[in-house]
Amino acid sequence: MDAYALHLAMAALVGASFVAVSAYYMHRKTLSQLLEFAKAVERDREREEEEDEPGRGDSPQHYKKYAEKRRNHGRRKSNGYYRRVSASLPDVTVISGGPDGEEKRNGSLDLIPAGLPRLHTLPEGKSTVPSNATKRSAHLIRPTSPKSPVASASAFESLEGSDDEDNLTDSTKLDHSYLHTNGDANIADCLNTNGEQAQITASSIIRSHSVSGDLHGVPPDPVAADILRKEPEQETFVRLKITPNEVPSPDEVESYLVLQKCLELRKSYVFTEEVAPWDKEVISDPSTPKPNPNPFFYTPEGKTDHYFEMEDGVVHVYANKDSKENLFPVADATTFFTDLHHILRVIAAGNIRTLCHHRLNLLEQKSAPHRDFYNVRKVDTHVHHSACMNQKHLLRFIKSKLRKEPDEVVIFRDGTYLTLKEVFESLDLNSYDLNVDLLDVHADKSTFHRFDKFNLKYNPCGQSRLREIFLKQDNLIQGRFLAELTKQVFSDLSASKYQMAEYRISIYGRKQSEWDQMASWIVNNELYSENVVWLIQLPRLYNVYKEMGIVTSFQNILDNIFLPLFEVTVDPDSHPQLHLFLKQVVGLDLVDDESKPERRPTKHMPTPTQWTNIFNPAFSYYAYYCYANLHTLNKLRESKGMTTIKFRPHAGEAGDIDHLAATFLTAHNIAHGINLRKSPVLQYLYYLAQIGLAMSPLSNNSLFLDYHRNPFPMFFVRGLNVSLSTDDPLQIHLTKEPLVEEYSIAASVWRLSSCDLCEIARNSVYQSGFSHALKSHWIGKEYYKRGPDGNDIQRTNVPHIRVEFRETIWREEMQKVYLGKAIILDEFDK
Repeated sequence: MDAYALHLAMAALVGASFVAVSAYYMHRKTLSQLLEFAKAVERDREREEEEDEPGRGDSPQHYKKYAEKRRNHGRRKSNGYYRRVSASLPDVTVISGGPDGEEKRNGSLDLIPAGLPRLHTLPEGKSTVPSNATKRSAHLIRPTSPKSPVASASAFESLEGSDDEDNLTDSTKLDHSYLHTNGDANIADCLNTNGEQAQITASSIIRSHSVSGDLHGVPPDPVAADILRKEPEQETFVRLKITPNEVPSPDEVESYLVLQKCLELRKSYVFTEEVAPWDKEVISDPSTPKPNPNPFFYTPEGKTDHYFEMEDGVVHVYANKDSKENLFPVADATTFFTDLHHILRVIAAGNIRTLCHHRLNLLEQKSAPHRDFYNVRKVDTHVHHSACMNQKHLLRFIKSKLRKEPDEVVIFRDGTYLTLKEVFESLDLNSYDLNVDLLDVHADKSTFHRFDKFNLKYNPCGQSRLREIFLKQDNLIQGRFLAELTKQVFSDLSASKYQMAEYRISIYGRKQSEWDQMASWIVNNELYSENVVWLIQLPRLYNVYKEMGIVTSFQNILDNIFLPLFEVTVDPDSHPQLHLFLKQVVGLDLVDDESKPERRPTKHMPTPTQWTNIFNPAFSYYAYYCYANLHTLNKLRESKGMTTIKFRPHAGEAGDIDHLAATFLTAHNIAHGINLRKSPVLQYLYYLAQIGLAMSPLSNNSLFLDYHRNPFPMFFVRGLNVSLSTDDPLQIHLTKEPLVEEYSIAASVWRLSSCDLCEIARNSVYQSGFSHALKSHWIGKEYYKRGPDGNDIQRTNVPHIRVEFRETIWREEMQKVYLGKAIILDEFDK
């Protein structure tokens, strides 16, 4: 090694050693300084706490300063780690508190819902509140859960481990404002002549069971505690004012005015009854409604003089044939598509999207306490009749028929009549070979984003002939097998007692006689259950019928669907069985694959008579003409005292956002609606209008959206009117009770509480088309009233606190949109 390299290595070694020694001493010095600084901070904090301790001063300002420091300290330090509180969260203040956190002293605090009884009180004369505590100002702002001794932090963050917990467990620090906000004590009675707060007697303190533990220094009575647990109507809470009182900016005012117009547009379209059902039929007997002993007994009814004719795709009704006045006018197509384009422009506006997104985020941050879940009425608001049974049930039924009726002639194929046994022999199958896997009706991963493959799952063993035999009503045996299978499903529903269903059955619009065939199948097989009502679903298959030569224009489909309904309404004797069937029909649905591409309609679209090309009209085109004719039909039926039919289509499962805009204007409820997650404006409008969403997460998981990405829990937290439904139990579910399976999986995956499940079940009853008498029996005789007044906790198991919370937040949002001028009735929309 030469001398130069050796000198270079020695220089590097010396330099590195010097740097290391310097770094060591610098690090040591820095640590010493940090330790000294930490000790100084600790000494200063202890000194400030000693100086500001509320017990050493009688001034409320001292206590306020102390409480603020403790609160800030609790936010900073918890169990040895530091927390970050979002600066974007709104300020939270107690409604009863003023700007300085002091109590209002102008009488009784109006913080408890009317009708709540007083809670358990302490024995007379056993006051445990020290005199210095009576001079403190209110500062507790957290509602408490009846399940937990720790105050809930709601949707903001957990306060577990913070120093504020001392205020809940230390009896010497109990706050009077908290006691009074949980009771009905009059604050004015607690003031002496000098305006100072006098000593409060124990009898005036209302003890709330929302916070467990020894609040007053008195050991809890186990018997009293058990009584309190069993009386949910005694739940109380401290109301929170989460939204700050701020004046909206000019840009926000402009956005709110646009949203107002959208809501008013919807009101101008949606059909509402002139007289509400609860005004037509007053329920005086609280007992279970008596079932109709003979639901298919027909009483002849006279024909009226009404005359109707189809004009430009919409039926016009006149008082008689000579009259020229349209009795029930409806918005024309040009007006509808103009309004639809206005909605589409609104949901695309950047400032309105920002505002609605902000409001929805605030709604998601708000929450309320809850309680246990018991047996409550649940309605399957979206289930297709041909898939209403599970696959094991269908398999047992097929085996039973193959064993008991093998020689029954069931189908005509290729010029030959075949018995049931011959059909299975032609498929090389027998009853011993059949199993669930061979049946192959369960949706798997191959159906994801493949609506065509999903529809093929309706064919048992992949054979369309088996579907025609067992799952169709218009076949050679006149639907006898499907009727027997339906009765078995009805029996299962009746046995469960608390489960109801709204089955959707198809009318295709290929010929007008379909209505009479359907009605005769229902009446002749006596398909009736107190647990079931029917919806009619219209498949959007004009292009298929056009290519087959069944129809020549879109007008043919409208004629085949709606003209028989007007005929039976004007003259029930013309279709007596259809008249009986329509008494059980509560809704009209539109179904098909929404993911198919389509052209957005314009206000100058061709009329149905002019629509003669082979292309399928857009969803909104179908929606308008179904809405317009149904609106006119309902007005006519209501004028004659008949039942009405609501428009409740599939929408928002896939495809364009236009579908949801069209149903916002026209529909009472919709099925699915998962695409609302893509549009903050439409989602906010659906929340304000409280349009029902019958969501089916398991079905979406098989077709269009992974279960964990489903927006159902977000919609529910934000307060949208959502319910759970099964859609297709044959393809989706595995158990005998598919609706309970849907609830169970949702509760497990999204950690829904029992109160959440009860609220969802209550929503399903509201969304359903069951009669006023049944709803009164299921969820309370005054169910149509808003807020806690319409909640019968003994029937719904939804605490008043949850119902009042939802109502209060919704009213606040409505007032904000209407700039404080919203007119809100005490009853739900008709």
